[in-house]
Amino acid sequence: MERARRELESSDATLDRVAILCGFKTADTLVRAFRRRLNTTPTEYRRRFRVPEAP
Repeated sequence: MERARRELESSDATLDRVAILCGFKTADTLVRAFRRRLNTTPTEYRRRFRVPEAP
């Protein structure tokens, strides 16, 4: 879960890609895990915590 959070904060990788990189079989599994543990979706998490790229 921690790696998924870092990926969402720092990359533009798709949810499918983040899921695979972090050991989840599907994006749906990642979404369910996020909702259970963080009470949000990966997309909403990314919107709130995305680190902007330097100019």
